Amino acid sequence: MLVELAVENLAVVERLRLRLHPGFNALTGETGSGKSLIVGALSLLFGGRASAEMIRTGEERALVSGIFEAPADARFRGLLEEAGVAAEDGELLIEREITASGKSRAWAGSRPVTIAFLKELAPFLGDIHGQHDQQKLFLPEAQREMLDEAAGARGLLEQVREAWRAWRAAQRELAELDRAEQERLRLADLWRMQRNEIAAAALKAGEDAQLENERRVLRNVAKLSEAVAGAYELLEESETSASSAVGQALKRLEEAARIDESLAPLAETLRPAQIAIQEASHELRHYLGRLEADPRRLEEVESRLALIERLKRKYGATIEEILAFLEDVSAKLATLEGAGERRAQLEQEMARQEARYRELAGRLRETRVREARRLAKKVQEELGGLAMPGAVFRIEVEPCEPGEEGMDAVRFLFSANAGEEPRPLDRVASGGELSRVALAIKTCMAPAEKGAARTLVFDEVDAGVGGAAGEMIGRRLRELARHHQVLCVTHLAQIAGFADHHYLVSKSETGGRTAAGVELLGKKERIREIARMLSGQKLTPEALRHAEKLVEQFSAG
Repeated sequence: MLVELAVENLAVVERLRLRLHPGFNALTGETGSGKSLIVGALSLLFGGRASAEMIRTGEERALVSGIFEAPADARFRGLLEEAGVAAEDGELLIEREITASGKSRAWAGSRPVTIAFLKELAPFLGDIHGQHDQQKLFLPEAQREMLDEAAGARGLLEQVREAWRAWRAAQRELAELDRAEQERLRLADLWRMQRNEIAAAALKAGEDAQLENERRVLRNVAKLSEAVAGAYELLEESETSASSAVGQALKRLEEAARIDESLAPLAETLRPAQIAIQEASHELRHYLGRLEADPRRLEEVESRLALIERLKRKYGATIEEILAFLEDVSAKLATLEGAGERRAQLEQEMARQEARYRELAGRLRETRVREARRLAKKVQEELGGLAMPGAVFRIEVEPCEPGEEGMDAVRFLFSANAGEEPRPLDRVASGGELSRVALAIKTCMAPAEKGAARTLVFDEVDAGVGGAAGEMIGRRLRELARHHQVLCVTHLAQIAGFADHHYLVSKSETGGRTAAGVELLGKKERIREIARMLSGQKLTPEALRHAEKLVEQFSAG
């Protein structure tokens, strides 16, 4: 429910704050007073189109804000949570700003949001039914949505959509598998050659670095032998070898330590050096023992490195990259070899999902057909009460191509006069007739919407309607107001007389500027306004008595 609407610098509205109430709220006023601007302001909060032309002349921006009672609907709460928006004390503040540059910004719960987000929230908060909005009744998809809503088929419809998406996903994957398989079959021979070539090489990570070192050794055996032998001689073989010198130094230190014990630590420091020299000498001797020129081994190493280099040029800069390429090619071949099995799985899955979809869509069709008969009968009865006793209303549910919304095409058929064949609404309904059809449908759907009270706005629903029909419309609006908050812009006293709350929209001029204002009428002011609607600007005693009687009669009825 809309609790409060505030408007600033929107067209002829300079500054306006309107407190609204539950039940039936009527807005009246002279033609051009700005009644529809209130509806336009609410439309902006529902994500409607904005433009710089809406801004009051001479101002830089227009601002509209509304405080709504937050619905208890779990899906509505989910939308808020996903956007990080919070409703405080059960109320949600929505704001919309339009700047002179034409840009538009929006907030919900004081957090910036997108206009698309406002459009997502709108169905949970309210509907606007104006002559333009009634054109939606001509759209088959809108007619189908209304039928589903009246049938309470939202859960079943969501199951149909899920089954459709699963079926389509299996179809797409199978088609992609076929396309990919054709391409892979063309590449299969190349992949096998590549896999076999790399696998035959039996590469090992780091192998190339080891082989490079071995090649340097084999190419330089003479230099290595000379260098190592010289080192060994200096450490062990010569008369002045390091081993001999360190041994002698250690022996003398030990003799000196027997005299001066403070030298003992030095001897211990030197002892590891003697051991290290001995171990190094042993390793050098062992190295010299196995160091020999091996032309055949050098040739093997050269050949192995050349093979690795060729593979690097083809498959990667390192052995690790070559092995990764091998793994990838092997996986592709495995996928290709298993494609037949995967295709069989997908075909089974596609058949299963299609069967599930058609079963659910069939149940949805039964629900729609059953609800179409019930809703059409109720709407036709309502039309009889709206001064259209000869009207015929039918809802046609026909098979169509499968889709996300099921396998049904829904059409509303209407005839204003008995004996005429019902035809699609857009071909036969006039503006006034369409207003009453929309109201009849909404009235019949109200019970299905219990627990989801919203703000229903009717902008000049009385277009093309006379006094007797206006009274019927007023009664239906009051009936709707039992389940929803109703806001109606009207020119008919017969409709305004049924309102629980009556607001007068008027224009005034101050300092050469025109501004619109809204006031909630008390009983006396309301009778005067309804008298004006009955008789025009000149209020006669008869018009006032008629207005008073009308208010009393409709309030009691």
